[in-house]
Amino acid sequence: MLEEIRIDSLGVISAASAQFHEGLTVLTGETGAGKTMVVTSLHLLSGARADAGRVRLGADRAVVEGRFSTETASAQVVDEVERVLESAGAQRDEDESIIALRTVGADGRSRAHLGGRSVPAAVLSGFTDSLLTVHGQNDQLRLLRSDRQLEALDRFAGESVAGPLKKYRAARSQWLAARTELIDRTERSRELAQEADRLQFGLQEIDAVAPQPQEDVTISADVRRLGDLDSLRESAEGAGAALVGAADDLGESVSALHLLGAARTRLESVDDAVLTDLLPRLNEAMAVVTDVGADITSYLSELPSDPSALETLLTRQAELKGLTRKYAADVDGVIAWAEDARERLSRIDVSADALAELSTRVKETSEQVAAAASKLSAARSKAAVKLAKAVSGELAGLAMGKAKIELDLRTIPAGPQDSAPLTVDGVDLHAGSSGVDEVEFKLSAHDGAQALPISKSASGGELSRVMLALEVVLAGSDKGATMVFDEVDAGVGGRAAVEVGRRLARLARTHQVIVVTHLPQVAAFADTHLVVDKSDAKKGAANSGVKTLSATERVVELARMLAGLDDTETGRAHAEELLATARADRER
Repeated sequence: MLEEIRIDSLGVISAASAQFHEGLTVLTGETGAGKTMVVTSLHLLSGARADAGRVRLGADRAVVEGRFSTETASAQVVDEVERVLESAGAQRDEDESIIALRTVGADGRSRAHLGGRSVPAAVLSGFTDSLLTVHGQNDQLRLLRSDRQLEALDRFAGESVAGPLKKYRAARSQWLAARTELIDRTERSRELAQEADRLQFGLQEIDAVAPQPQEDVTISADVRRLGDLDSLRESAEGAGAALVGAADDLGESVSALHLLGAARTRLESVDDAVLTDLLPRLNEAMAVVTDVGADITSYLSELPSDPSALETLLTRQAELKGLTRKYAADVDGVIAWAEDARERLSRIDVSADALAELSTRVKETSEQVAAAASKLSAARSKAAVKLAKAVSGELAGLAMGKAKIELDLRTIPAGPQDSAPLTVDGVDLHAGSSGVDEVEFKLSAHDGAQALPISKSASGGELSRVMLALEVVLAGSDKGATMVFDEVDAGVGGRAAVEVGRRLARLARTHQVIVVTHLPQVAAFADTHLVVDKSDAKKGAANSGVKTLSATERVVELARMLAGLDDTETGRAHAEELLATARADRER
């Protein structure tokens, strides 16, 4: 929930801060005092587009800072918040709260910070998306859009639609992938056939040579060795003779091993502890010399004795270079190219059998999508009846007793430009990511009246009440979220205003609700009452602040809202009566 907000140099507000609590909080104040700036600041924290015109006259920048808590949020919301924080490298504060900050410069430049890290404004939007919902006049207008109405229906339906929607999207993804592949293979059959021929020719050439990993490196080393074969043999034989004697020398040659043996014999012939202690080291030296001599002998035995060996290696090297000139820089690259070519060949089969098999797969997946779409539509149809009944019931309590909401759920026909129409029950439909359905909210103002789209039949006040009724019905699907309503009671008065306040108070049992209102009937239901007041203008600029009202101050403010009766006993008595009535209603 939103715990605190601080505003600097935004509109008429020079500097203000306010603390928010659970339940229903109302913001009131004179027209032009800056109530809308509080809602604007929350829009900014939600990542909305920054407007330099909102920066206070004479200030370099406007700053909005909000402190959020997830203590009362659901596990799903906490997981989503943690995901955003982790991806942004943001940190919680010492008290586990999260600080979000937005600045807007007078030059139009905007900056956003989350948990002490600079982030794009879109990250703020992702962070507040599950924590904060702002309903202003523009948000009411968005309710007129068909896609928003479909979202509301799916949100109300919950898992009964979420499950079929997930299955539909999975089937649609497979269908579109198979369909795209079939179109690609059919339209590019000649090009793909030419590519297949090229790949097959290359594989045949490579397979004929059959290169082995690192073979080019090994052959290069062997060629260098064979080119220096005589000098290598002479050096190795000389080193062997120096160490252990020549292999064809029958006498005792003066080799390192012979000299070491002589030294050992002399030391063994004396009886002196210092000299005899050197014998183990002499033995080690003789062992090392013997091992090296054996390795040299082994090396000499492995040197080629066939004069044609070099020619054979040079021929093989030429074959490998023929491949590396065409396919890769080295033999390992050639082998990798062959592996990729085989995989590519398996995917570009353009034979009639392959196309027929792919066409069958497209047909099967299309049928699966159509079946999933039908189940999704059926689930939505059931939910639409329940949602219409529930919202109509709420409207009855909002002084629209004869009004009824109907949900016209229908499929979307495929248009001429539809690239992937889906045939369902013999009809070509548009298969979007959310299904084949669209929904339209219709309002019947009274019994016998024709149900018309709310965009045509609902006044501003009626649209506000429809949105509030819808939010009250949907409240069970997102417990713990903060909901902000800006002038939700526009065009409402009298008994309807009392019912709006009652609904908002009910909504506040499961949500933190913040309401900007001009109606005392609504304000009377608040758990916390904030007032935005404007002081006298100084240096040409008015200044507003936000203040939490005490019980006595609430009576005065409500009396003021009652046609400016704050300085009369009658007005205050009426205000106290409103408060008492609202308090009794909440306690029921």
